[in-house]
Amino acid sequence: MYLILALILLSIVLTARMASKWRLPLVVIALGMGIVFGSDVTGLIYFDNATMARQLADLALIFVLFAGGFGTRKELLKTVFWPSMTSATLGVVITAIVTGLLLHLILHYDLTHSFLLGCIISSTDAAAVFSILRSRSLSPRLSAMTEIESASNDPMAIILTTFAVQLMLSSTQQPFGIGLSFLWQLAGGILIGLLLGKLGVYLCHRVKTLDKGYFYIFLIGIILLSYGLATSLSSSGMMSAFFAGFVMGNSSMPYKKTFSSFLDALSTIANVGIFVLLGLLVFPKEFGSIWIDGLVLFLVLTFVARPVAVFACTFFGKFSFKEQIVMSWGGLRGAVPIVLATYPVAAGIEASKDTFNIIFFAVTLSMLIQGTTIGKIAAYLKLTTKNKPRPSQTMELVTIHSNELELCEITIDDDLYEGSTKIADLQLPAGTTITMINRNDRIIAPQGSTKLLAGDVLYILVSSSNIDIVSAEILGKFTEKAVEAK
Repeated sequence: MYLILALILLSIVLTARMASKWRLPLVVIALGMGIVFGSDVTGLIYFDNATMARQLADLALIFVLFAGGFGTRKELLKTVFWPSMTSATLGVVITAIVTGLLLHLILHYDLTHSFLLGCIISSTDAAAVFSILRSRSLSPRLSAMTEIESASNDPMAIILTTFAVQLMLSSTQQPFGIGLSFLWQLAGGILIGLLLGKLGVYLCHRVKTLDKGYFYIFLIGIILLSYGLATSLSSSGMMSAFFAGFVMGNSSMPYKKTFSSFLDALSTIANVGIFVLLGLLVFPKEFGSIWIDGLVLFLVLTFVARPVAVFACTFFGKFSFKEQIVMSWGGLRGAVPIVLATYPVAAGIEASKDTFNIIFFAVTLSMLIQGTTIGKIAAYLKLTTKNKPRPSQTMELVTIHSNELELCEITIDDDLYEGSTKIADLQLPAGTTITMINRNDRIIAPQGSTKLLAGDVLYILVSSSNIDIVSAEILGKFTEKAVEAK
Protein backbone atom coordinates (compact mmCIF):
# COMPACT_ATOMS: atom_id res chain seq x y z
CA MET A 1 0.00 0.00 0.00
CA TYR A 2 2.78 2.45 0.93
CA LEU A 3 4.58 1.68 -2.33
CA ILE A 4 1.42 2.37 -4.33
CA LEU A 5 0.80 5.66 -2.49
CA ALA A 6 4.39 6.69 -3.19
CA LEU A 7 3.90 5.88 -6.88
CA ILE A 8 0.70 7.95 -6.99
CA LEU A 9 2.34 11.02 -5.43
CA LEU A 10 5.48 10.83 -7.56
CA SER A 11 3.40 10.25 -10.70
CA ILE A 12 1.37 13.38 -9.93
CA VAL A 13 4.50 15.53 -9.67
CA LEU A 14 6.18 14.08 -12.77
CA THR A 15 2.99 14.31 -14.83
CA ALA A 16 2.51 17.92 -13.71
CA ARG A 17 6.01 18.71 -14.93
CA MET A 18 5.42 17.09 -18.33
CA ALA A 19 1.97 18.68 -18.74
CA SER A 20 3.00 22.17 -17.61
CA LYS A 21 2.73 23.62 -21.14
CA TRP A 22 -1.00 22.81 -21.15
CA ARG A 23 -1.45 24.50 -17.76
CA LEU A 24 -3.58 21.72 -16.37
CA PRO A 25 -4.60 22.29 -12.76
CA LEU A 26 -2.78 20.10 -10.27
CA VAL A 27 -6.13 18.81 -9.07
CA VAL A 28 -6.99 17.48 -12.56
CA ILE A 29 -3.77 15.50 -12.60
CA ALA A 30 -4.45 14.19 -9.09
CA LEU A 31 -7.94 13.15 -10.17
CA GLY A 32 -6.55 11.35 -13.20
CA MET A 33 -4.00 9.48 -11.10
CA GLY A 34 -6.73 8.38 -8.71
CA ILE A 35 -8.68 6.95 -11.65
CA VAL A 36 -5.60 5.25 -13.15
CA PHE A 37 -4.68 3.52 -9.90
CA GLY A 38 -8.33 2.75 -9.10
CA SER A 39 -10.56 -0.24 -9.62
CA ASP A 40 -11.54 0.15 -13.29
CA VAL A 41 -8.11 0.81 -14.82
CA THR A 42 -5.12 -0.87 -13.14
CA GLY A 43 -7.10 -2.26 -10.22
CA LEU A 44 -4.21 -1.64 -7.82
CA ILE A 45 -6.55 -0.05 -5.26
CA TYR A 46 -10.19 -1.06 -4.85
CA PHE A 47 -12.19 1.60 -3.06
CA ASP A 48 -15.99 1.98 -3.04
CA ASN A 49 -16.73 3.20 0.49
CA ALA A 50 -18.65 6.46 -0.04
CA THR A 51 -19.15 7.03 3.68
CA MET A 52 -15.42 6.88 4.38
CA ALA A 53 -14.72 9.03 1.32
CA ARG A 54 -17.10 11.69 2.62
CA GLN A 55 -15.55 11.66 6.10
CA LEU A 56 -11.99 11.93 4.79
CA ALA A 57 -12.92 14.54 2.19
CA ASP A 58 -14.78 16.61 4.79
CA LEU A 59 -11.70 16.54 7.00
CA ALA A 60 -9.54 17.77 4.13
CA LEU A 61 -12.08 20.43 3.14
CA ILE A 62 -11.93 21.96 6.62
CA PHE A 63 -8.29 22.89 6.03
CA VAL A 64 -8.94 24.08 2.46
CA LEU A 65 -11.74 26.42 3.59
CA PHE A 66 -9.83 27.72 6.62
CA ALA A 67 -6.88 28.50 4.34
CA GLY A 68 -9.25 30.24 1.92
CA GLY A 69 -10.59 32.43 4.73
CA PHE A 70 -7.10 33.10 6.09
CA GLY A 71 -5.95 34.36 2.70
CA THR A 72 -8.98 36.60 2.08
CA ARG A 73 -7.90 40.16 2.81
CA LYS A 74 -10.33 42.48 4.55
CA GLU A 75 -9.11 45.43 2.46
CA LEU A 76 -9.68 43.45 -0.73
CA LEU A 77 -13.11 42.41 0.46
CA LYS A 78 -14.19 46.04 0.87
CA THR A 79 -13.64 46.86 -2.81
CA VAL A 80 -16.07 44.22 -4.07
CA PHE A 81 -17.87 43.27 -0.87
CA TRP A 82 -21.46 43.31 -2.06
CA PRO A 83 -21.08 41.69 -5.50
CA SER A 84 -18.69 39.01 -4.18
CA MET A 85 -20.82 38.17 -1.15
CA THR A 86 -23.96 38.23 -3.29
CA SER A 87 -22.32 35.84 -5.78
CA ALA A 88 -21.10 33.59 -2.97
CA THR A 89 -24.58 33.31 -1.44
CA LEU A 90 -27.45 34.37 -3.72
CA GLY A 91 -25.42 33.38 -6.79
CA VAL A 92 -25.06 29.83 -5.49
CA VAL A 93 -28.82 29.66 -4.84
CA ILE A 94 -29.63 31.00 -8.33
CA THR A 95 -27.23 28.51 -9.92
CA ALA A 96 -28.80 25.62 -8.00
CA ILE A 97 -32.39 26.62 -8.84
CA VAL A 98 -31.80 27.36 -12.55
CA THR A 99 -29.77 24.16 -13.00
CA GLY A 100 -32.40 22.11 -11.17
CA LEU A 101 -35.31 23.50 -13.18
CA LEU A 102 -33.59 22.95 -16.53
CA LEU A 103 -32.59 19.38 -15.62
CA HIS A 104 -36.20 18.74 -14.62
CA LEU A 105 -37.45 20.08 -17.97
CA ILE A 106 -34.79 18.50 -20.21
CA LEU A 107 -34.05 15.16 -18.53
CA HIS A 108 -37.42 14.79 -16.78
CA TYR A 109 -35.83 14.11 -13.41
CA ASP A 110 -37.92 14.32 -10.28
CA LEU A 111 -37.92 17.97 -9.12
CA THR A 112 -36.23 17.22 -5.76
CA HIS A 113 -33.56 15.12 -7.49
CA SER A 114 -32.94 17.91 -10.01
CA PHE A 115 -32.63 20.45 -7.20
CA LEU A 116 -30.17 18.16 -5.38
CA LEU A 117 -27.97 17.99 -8.48
CA GLY A 118 -28.13 21.77 -8.82
CA CYS A 119 -27.12 22.27 -5.18
CA ILE A 120 -24.23 19.82 -5.40
CA ILE A 121 -22.61 21.50 -8.40
CA SER A 122 -23.42 25.12 -7.52
CA SER A 123 -20.02 26.29 -6.18
CA THR A 124 -16.83 27.19 -8.04
CA ASP A 125 -13.30 25.95 -7.29
CA ALA A 126 -10.63 28.51 -6.42
CA ALA A 127 -7.71 26.06 -6.56
CA ALA A 128 -8.40 25.09 -10.16
CA VAL A 129 -8.96 28.68 -11.33
CA PHE A 130 -5.79 30.11 -9.83
CA SER A 131 -3.53 27.23 -10.75
CA ILE A 132 -4.54 27.89 -14.38
CA LEU A 133 -3.96 31.65 -14.06
CA ARG A 134 -0.76 31.37 -12.01
CA SER A 135 1.37 33.03 -14.72
CA ARG A 136 -1.12 35.81 -15.42
CA SER A 137 -2.98 38.35 -13.33
CA LEU A 138 -6.50 39.60 -13.88
CA SER A 139 -7.33 43.27 -13.49
CA PRO A 140 -7.20 44.00 -9.73
CA ARG A 141 -10.96 44.44 -9.33
CA LEU A 142 -11.82 41.32 -11.32
CA SER A 143 -9.12 39.37 -9.50
CA ALA A 144 -10.55 40.39 -6.13
CA MET A 145 -14.06 39.44 -7.20
CA THR A 146 -13.01 36.03 -8.53
CA GLU A 147 -10.80 35.22 -5.55
CA ILE A 148 -13.31 36.12 -2.86
CA GLU A 149 -16.25 34.45 -4.57
CA SER A 150 -14.32 31.22 -5.17
CA ALA A 151 -13.01 31.14 -1.61
CA SER A 152 -16.34 31.86 0.06
CA ASN A 153 -19.03 30.09 -1.97
CA ASP A 154 -18.17 26.53 -0.95
CA PRO A 155 -19.82 26.78 2.48
CA MET A 156 -23.08 27.95 0.89
CA ALA A 157 -23.12 25.00 -1.51
CA ILE A 158 -22.42 22.62 1.37
CA ILE A 159 -25.33 24.08 3.36
CA LEU A 160 -27.67 23.88 0.34
CA THR A 161 -26.73 20.26 -0.36
CA THR A 162 -27.20 19.27 3.27
CA PHE A 163 -30.57 21.04 3.16
CA ALA A 164 -31.57 19.19 -0.05
CA VAL A 165 -30.54 15.80 1.37
CA GLN A 166 -32.55 16.49 4.53
CA LEU A 167 -35.50 17.51 2.36
CA MET A 168 -35.38 14.20 0.47
CA LEU A 169 -34.95 12.13 3.62
CA SER A 170 -37.46 14.02 5.77
CA SER A 171 -40.55 14.14 3.63
CA THR A 172 -42.69 14.38 6.76
CA GLN A 173 -40.77 17.34 8.18
CA GLN A 174 -42.42 20.75 7.85
CA PRO A 175 -40.76 23.12 5.34
CA PHE A 176 -40.78 25.83 8.01
CA GLY A 177 -38.65 23.66 10.30
CA ILE A 178 -36.21 22.84 7.51
CA GLY A 179 -36.01 26.56 6.64
CA LEU A 180 -35.14 27.49 10.23
CA SER A 181 -32.49 24.76 10.27
CA PHE A 182 -31.00 26.19 7.08
CA LEU A 183 -30.86 29.71 8.49
CA TRP A 184 -29.22 28.49 11.70
CA GLN A 185 -26.60 26.54 9.75
CA LEU A 186 -25.72 29.70 7.84
CA ALA A 187 -25.88 32.30 10.63
CA GLY A 188 -24.62 29.99 13.37
CA GLY A 189 -21.63 28.91 11.31
CA ILE A 190 -20.62 32.52 10.65
CA LEU A 191 -21.08 33.58 14.29
CA ILE A 192 -19.17 30.62 15.75
CA GLY A 193 -16.38 31.10 13.21
CA LEU A 194 -16.00 34.79 14.05
CA LEU A 195 -15.91 34.08 17.80
CA LEU A 196 -13.40 31.23 17.50
CA GLY A 197 -11.24 33.33 15.18
CA LYS A 198 -11.08 36.02 17.87
CA LEU A 199 -10.33 33.34 20.47
CA GLY A 200 -7.56 31.95 18.26
CA VAL A 201 -5.89 35.36 17.96
CA TYR A 202 -6.13 35.92 21.73
CA LEU A 203 -4.67 32.50 22.57
CA CYS A 204 -1.94 32.94 19.95
CA HIS A 205 -0.68 36.00 21.85
CA ARG A 206 -0.93 34.14 25.15
CA VAL A 207 1.33 31.28 24.00
CA LYS A 208 3.75 33.39 21.94
CA THR A 209 6.76 32.46 24.09
CA LEU A 210 6.52 28.78 23.09
CA ASP A 211 8.68 27.19 20.42
CA LYS A 212 7.45 27.83 16.87
CA GLY A 213 6.63 24.16 16.34
CA TYR A 214 3.82 24.37 18.88
CA PHE A 215 2.10 27.04 16.81
CA TYR A 216 1.44 24.54 14.01
CA ILE A 217 -0.23 22.23 16.50
CA PHE A 218 -2.15 25.19 17.91
CA LEU A 219 -3.40 26.23 14.46
CA ILE A 220 -4.60 22.73 13.58
CA GLY A 221 -6.40 22.61 16.93
CA ILE A 222 -8.22 25.89 16.19
CA ILE A 223 -9.22 24.64 12.72
CA LEU A 224 -10.65 21.40 14.10
CA LEU A 225 -12.35 23.27 16.96
CA SER A 226 -14.04 25.70 14.58
CA TYR A 227 -15.54 22.80 12.64
CA GLY A 228 -16.26 20.49 15.56
CA LEU A 229 -17.97 23.06 17.79
CA ALA A 230 -20.20 24.36 15.00
CA THR A 231 -21.16 20.84 13.94
CA SER A 232 -22.00 19.83 17.51
CA LEU A 233 -24.35 22.84 17.65
CA SER A 234 -26.04 21.78 14.36
CA SER A 235 -24.64 24.70 12.36
CA SER A 236 -22.27 24.74 9.39
CA GLY A 237 -18.80 23.61 10.38
CA MET A 238 -17.47 24.55 6.94
CA MET A 239 -18.77 28.11 7.22
CA SER A 240 -17.33 28.33 10.73
CA ALA A 241 -13.90 27.16 9.54
CA PHE A 242 -13.85 29.74 6.72
CA PHE A 243 -14.73 32.70 8.96
CA ALA A 244 -12.39 31.60 11.75
CA GLY A 245 -9.63 31.67 9.15
CA PHE A 246 -10.82 35.05 7.88
CA VAL A 247 -10.61 36.63 11.35
CA MET A 248 -7.17 35.18 12.10
CA GLY A 249 -5.82 36.05 8.66
CA ASN A 250 -6.81 39.69 9.11
CA SER A 251 -5.45 40.06 12.66
CA SER A 252 -1.98 40.88 13.94
CA MET A 253 -0.35 37.92 15.65
CA PRO A 254 3.02 36.15 15.97
CA TYR A 255 4.22 33.95 13.08
CA LYS A 256 1.43 35.11 10.80
CA LYS A 257 3.46 34.70 7.60
CA THR A 258 4.63 31.31 8.84
CA PHE A 259 0.99 30.34 9.35
CA SER A 260 0.19 31.50 5.82
CA SER A 261 2.93 29.37 4.25
CA PHE A 262 1.93 26.40 6.39
CA LEU A 263 -1.72 26.74 5.37
CA ASP A 264 -0.81 27.04 1.68
CA ALA A 265 1.08 23.76 1.88
CA LEU A 266 -1.66 22.13 3.95
CA SER A 267 -4.34 23.27 1.51
CA THR A 268 -2.40 21.94 -1.49
CA ILE A 269 -1.88 18.56 0.16
CA ALA A 270 -5.56 18.43 1.17
CA ASN A 271 -6.72 19.29 -2.37
CA VAL A 272 -4.48 16.63 -3.90
CA GLY A 273 -5.64 14.10 -1.31
CA ILE A 274 -9.31 14.86 -2.02
CA PHE A 275 -8.96 14.39 -5.77
CA VAL A 276 -6.89 11.22 -5.54
CA LEU A 277 -9.47 9.80 -3.13
CA LEU A 278 -12.39 10.76 -5.37
CA GLY A 279 -10.59 9.41 -8.42
CA LEU A 280 -10.26 6.08 -6.63
CA LEU A 281 -13.97 6.16 -5.76
CA VAL A 282 -15.21 6.56 -9.34
CA PHE A 283 -15.78 3.65 -11.75
CA PRO A 284 -15.35 4.98 -15.33
CA LYS A 285 -16.98 1.88 -16.84
CA GLU A 286 -20.27 3.12 -15.39
CA PHE A 287 -20.06 6.35 -17.42
CA GLY A 288 -21.58 4.60 -20.45
CA SER A 289 -25.08 4.94 -19.02
CA ILE A 290 -24.81 8.50 -17.69
CA TRP A 291 -22.50 10.44 -20.01
CA ILE A 292 -25.38 12.14 -21.84
CA ASP A 293 -26.87 13.31 -18.53
CA GLY A 294 -23.45 14.52 -17.41
CA LEU A 295 -22.95 16.41 -20.67
CA VAL A 296 -26.38 18.05 -20.37
CA LEU A 297 -25.58 19.07 -16.79
CA PHE A 298 -22.29 20.64 -17.88
CA LEU A 299 -23.90 22.54 -20.77
CA VAL A 300 -26.84 23.78 -18.68
CA LEU A 301 -24.55 24.88 -15.86
CA THR A 302 -21.89 26.53 -18.03
CA PHE A 303 -23.98 28.28 -20.66
CA VAL A 304 -27.17 29.11 -18.75
CA ALA A 305 -27.13 28.80 -14.95
CA ARG A 306 -23.68 30.29 -14.26
CA PRO A 307 -24.09 33.29 -16.60
CA VAL A 308 -27.57 34.02 -15.19
CA ALA A 309 -26.15 33.98 -11.65
CA VAL A 310 -23.15 36.16 -12.56
CA PHE A 311 -25.14 38.78 -14.48
CA ALA A 312 -27.81 38.92 -11.75
CA CYS A 313 -25.33 39.29 -8.89
CA THR A 314 -23.06 41.83 -10.61
CA PHE A 315 -25.83 43.94 -12.16
CA PHE A 316 -25.25 46.79 -9.70
CA GLY A 317 -21.52 46.17 -9.37
CA LYS A 318 -20.52 48.20 -12.44
CA PHE A 319 -18.63 45.32 -14.02
CA SER A 320 -18.12 45.49 -17.78
CA PHE A 321 -19.68 42.95 -20.11
CA LYS A 322 -16.21 41.48 -20.78
CA GLU A 323 -15.59 41.03 -17.05
CA GLN A 324 -18.94 39.30 -16.65
CA ILE A 325 -18.05 36.95 -19.51
CA VAL A 326 -14.75 36.00 -17.84
CA MET A 327 -16.45 35.50 -14.48
CA SER A 328 -19.07 33.30 -16.14
CA TRP A 329 -16.53 31.15 -17.98
CA GLY A 330 -14.21 31.12 -14.97
CA GLY A 331 -16.72 29.27 -12.80
CA LEU A 332 -14.73 26.04 -12.76
CA ARG A 333 -16.12 23.17 -10.72
CA GLY A 334 -13.75 21.15 -8.56
CA ALA A 335 -13.34 19.27 -5.31
CA VAL A 336 -16.40 20.45 -3.40
CA PRO A 337 -19.09 19.29 -5.88
CA ILE A 338 -17.51 15.83 -6.11
CA VAL A 339 -17.29 15.62 -2.32
CA LEU A 340 -20.90 16.77 -2.01
CA ALA A 341 -21.91 14.09 -4.51
CA THR A 342 -20.91 11.52 -1.88
CA TYR A 343 -23.47 12.96 0.58
CA PRO A 344 -26.56 11.33 -0.97
CA VAL A 345 -24.59 8.11 -1.50
CA ALA A 346 -23.61 8.03 2.17
CA ALA A 347 -27.20 8.88 3.15
CA GLY A 348 -28.55 5.93 1.16
CA ILE A 349 -30.71 7.98 -1.23
CA GLU A 350 -32.03 6.00 -4.18
CA ALA A 351 -30.16 6.47 -7.49
CA SER A 352 -27.41 8.32 -5.61
CA LYS A 353 -24.69 6.31 -7.36
CA ASP A 354 -25.81 7.73 -10.69
CA THR A 355 -25.85 11.17 -9.06
CA PHE A 356 -22.19 10.79 -8.09
CA ASN A 357 -21.18 9.65 -11.59
CA ILE A 358 -23.13 12.46 -13.29
CA ILE A 359 -21.54 15.10 -11.06
CA PHE A 360 -18.09 13.58 -11.51
CA PHE A 361 -18.46 13.56 -15.30
CA ALA A 362 -19.66 17.20 -15.42
CA VAL A 363 -16.89 18.42 -13.10
CA THR A 364 -14.25 16.65 -15.19
CA LEU A 365 -15.57 18.36 -18.33
CA SER A 366 -15.52 21.70 -16.53
CA MET A 367 -11.89 21.38 -15.50
CA LEU A 368 -10.70 20.06 -18.86
CA ILE A 369 -12.62 22.49 -21.10
CA GLN A 370 -12.95 25.66 -19.02
CA GLY A 371 -9.69 25.07 -17.18
CA THR A 372 -7.61 24.95 -20.34
CA THR A 373 -9.31 27.91 -22.04
CA ILE A 374 -10.03 30.48 -19.30
CA GLY A 375 -6.57 32.04 -19.55
CA LYS A 376 -6.83 32.43 -23.34
CA ILE A 377 -10.32 33.93 -23.13
CA ALA A 378 -9.27 36.45 -20.47
CA ALA A 379 -6.21 37.39 -22.53
CA TYR A 380 -8.28 37.71 -25.73
CA LEU A 381 -10.65 40.09 -23.94
CA LYS A 382 -7.57 42.03 -22.71
CA LEU A 383 -8.37 41.41 -19.06
CA THR A 384 -5.01 39.88 -18.19
CA THR A 385 -1.52 41.31 -17.92
CA LYS A 386 1.80 40.01 -16.72
CA ASN A 387 2.30 43.24 -14.82
CA LYS A 388 2.13 42.41 -11.12
CA PRO A 389 2.55 45.56 -9.03
CA ARG A 390 2.65 43.66 -5.77
CA PRO A 391 6.05 42.32 -4.72
CA SER A 392 6.58 38.73 -5.69
CA GLN A 393 7.38 37.70 -2.15
CA THR A 394 7.30 38.96 1.42
CA MET A 395 9.36 37.51 4.25
CA GLU A 396 8.21 37.78 7.83
CA LEU A 397 10.56 39.25 10.42
CA VAL A 398 9.81 36.69 13.10
CA THR A 399 9.52 37.96 16.65
CA ILE A 400 7.21 36.99 19.47
CA HIS A 401 5.93 40.55 19.61
CA SER A 402 3.74 42.42 17.13
CA ASN A 403 5.76 43.77 14.23
CA GLU A 404 4.57 45.88 11.30
CA LEU A 405 7.76 45.55 9.24
CA GLU A 406 8.23 43.09 6.41
CA LEU A 407 11.16 42.29 4.15
CA CYS A 408 9.75 42.47 0.64
CA GLU A 409 11.17 41.26 -2.64
CA ILE A 410 10.29 43.35 -5.71
CA THR A 411 11.36 42.18 -9.16
CA ILE A 412 11.73 44.77 -11.92
CA ASP A 413 10.98 42.29 -14.70
CA ASP A 414 12.99 43.20 -17.81
CA ASP A 415 10.35 41.46 -19.94
CA LEU A 416 7.88 44.08 -18.75
CA TYR A 417 9.93 47.20 -18.02
CA GLU A 418 12.79 49.21 -19.46
CA GLY A 419 14.80 52.22 -18.33
CA SER A 420 16.50 53.10 -15.04
CA THR A 421 16.19 55.35 -12.01
CA LYS A 422 18.33 56.47 -9.08
CA ILE A 423 17.38 55.48 -5.55
CA ALA A 424 17.70 59.15 -4.56
CA ASP A 425 14.89 60.00 -7.01
CA LEU A 426 12.40 57.67 -5.33
CA GLN A 427 9.76 59.14 -3.01
CA LEU A 428 9.55 56.28 -0.50
CA PRO A 429 7.54 56.39 2.76
CA ALA A 430 9.45 57.21 5.94
CA GLY A 431 11.11 54.19 7.50
CA THR A 432 11.48 52.34 4.19
CA THR A 433 14.97 50.97 3.43
CA ILE A 434 16.28 49.23 0.32
CA THR A 435 18.60 46.72 1.96
CA MET A 436 20.03 44.85 -1.02
CA ILE A 437 19.97 44.63 -4.82
CA ASN A 438 20.44 41.38 -6.74
CA ARG A 439 21.67 42.15 -10.26
CA ASN A 440 22.47 39.14 -12.43
CA ASP A 441 23.21 37.09 -9.29
CA ARG A 442 25.59 39.78 -8.01
CA ILE A 443 24.77 41.42 -4.67
CA ILE A 444 24.95 45.22 -4.55
CA ALA A 445 24.83 47.33 -1.37
CA PRO A 446 22.54 50.23 -2.33
CA GLN A 447 23.33 53.92 -1.88
CA GLY A 448 21.40 57.03 -2.85
CA SER A 449 23.38 57.38 -6.06
CA THR A 450 22.86 53.73 -7.06
CA LYS A 451 20.94 53.27 -10.30
CA LEU A 452 18.15 50.70 -10.41
CA LEU A 453 17.94 48.83 -13.71
CA ALA A 454 15.33 46.64 -15.36
CA GLY A 455 16.03 43.07 -14.27
CA ASP A 456 17.05 44.02 -10.72
CA VAL A 457 15.59 42.24 -7.72
CA LEU A 458 15.21 44.55 -4.71
CA TYR A 459 14.93 43.59 -1.05
CA ILE A 460 13.17 46.28 0.92
CA LEU A 461 12.39 46.70 4.62
CA VAL A 462 8.96 48.32 4.72
CA SER A 463 5.84 48.66 6.85
CA SER A 464 3.18 46.17 5.75
CA SER A 465 0.73 49.04 5.19
CA ASN A 466 3.11 50.67 2.68
CA ILE A 467 3.92 47.67 0.48
CA ASP A 468 1.62 48.70 -2.36
CA ILE A 469 2.85 52.32 -2.22
CA VAL A 470 6.51 51.30 -2.42
CA SER A 471 5.87 48.82 -5.22
CA ALA A 472 3.93 51.37 -7.27
CA GLU A 473 6.56 54.11 -6.70
CA ILE A 474 9.47 51.93 -7.85
CA LEU A 475 7.79 50.31 -10.85
CA GLY A 476 6.26 53.64 -11.83
CA LYS A 477 9.74 55.02 -12.52
CA PHE A 478 10.18 52.53 -15.36
CA THR A 479 8.57 52.44 -18.79
CA GLU A 480 6.21 49.54 -19.39
CA LYS A 481 6.82 47.45 -22.46
CA ALA A 482 3.82 46.52 -24.59
CA VAL A 483 2.48 43.10 -23.60
CA GLU A 484 0.56 41.16 -26.21
CA ALA A 485 -2.12 38.67 -25.17
CA LYS A 486 -1.02 35.17 -26.00
